[in-house]
Amino acid sequence: MLTERQELILRLVVDAYLASARPVGSRELADRRDIEWGPSTVRAELAALELEGYLTHPHTSAGRIPTDSGYRRYVDLLLESSEAPAETHVELELSRLRREVDEAMRETTAALAQVTDLVAMATAPPPSVAATIHRVEVLQLAPTKVVLIAIASTGDVARRVFEFDRTVDPGLVAWASSYLNESLSGLGVGARMIASRLSDPDLGQIETEFVATLGGAFTELDTHRADDLYVDGASRLLSEAHIADLPRADELMTALERRADVLQMLRSSLERRSVFLWIGDENPQPELRSVSVIGANYGLAHRNLGAVGVVGPLRMDYATAIASVRVAARELSRYFETVYGD
Repeated sequence: MLTERQELILRLVVDAYLASARPVGSRELADRRDIEWGPSTVRAELAALELEGYLTHPHTSAGRIPTDSGYRRYVDLLLESSEAPAETHVELELSRLRREVDEAMRETTAALAQVTDLVAMATAPPPSVAATIHRVEVLQLAPTKVVLIAIASTGDVARRVFEFDRTVDPGLVAWASSYLNESLSGLGVGARMIASRLSDPDLGQIETEFVATLGGAFTELDTHRADDLYVDGASRLLSEAHIADLPRADELMTALERRADVLQMLRSSLERRSVFLWIGDENPQPELRSVSVIGANYGLAHRNLGAVGVVGPLRMDYATAIASVRVAARELSRYFETVYGD
């Protein structure tokens, strides 16, 4: 358990190191106007923090730098502080995008990467949660052959051809197209209501059997797409501003290429309600254990739909990253409430 003085000194060390990338010495801290202790007291506290594993020092310098545990405690103190990180201006215009989920996710990651100068990531909601049925077409290809095309609001398309053992009445095909659009348009993909809508007791036997046969096509929309993970800003970590703080940049790039692993990692925190972080060795993915991941979940009032976050070096501006991720998650939540909340 750290004392208040040790917590303050730890925060000052991390703040100074984040700003300068240089080891922080006791004299530098003692010379601050807001510090009332002398160099010997500061040295003793630095030694105690190092003994507890929060700080370490390069062999070429007597100054200290944070360890993974030091960064973790720093972030915890930041989150516990009554002075929450000020919200940054993440420019998102998601309201105009309406049902264009793909564009909304890409705009979010691009804006987040720009404001934080880090890699931004976001997981899209499963189509079964977020997508709605946009349009249904039933067409007759031959006297005994009918095709149903179902289009989701996300752009996903399901197409199935049905072969019947007798000629299908063209009037029945036209009716089915109109009926399915009227009954299912705007309904969530995978929703239980689809089955009830397709078993309307007011329909005659012929219509009921025909609609029931076509209904299987809608289950094909209830699948995950391959592009559920959106990433932007990977090149930023290879810039001069960050490369010195990334001892294993090649492993990081490899991890980002293995999108399925990153997607699984972010989804593992889908039940969390607040900002979540993995710092250094805390990361569940080995290739990311030289960096920090900061994320937050977004969604509807009753359910989280996905996560948005950033990846960067251990020496990053945590306050800005946390605030920016929070804003991005909140804006995505507002967007999905507007589009799918009803």
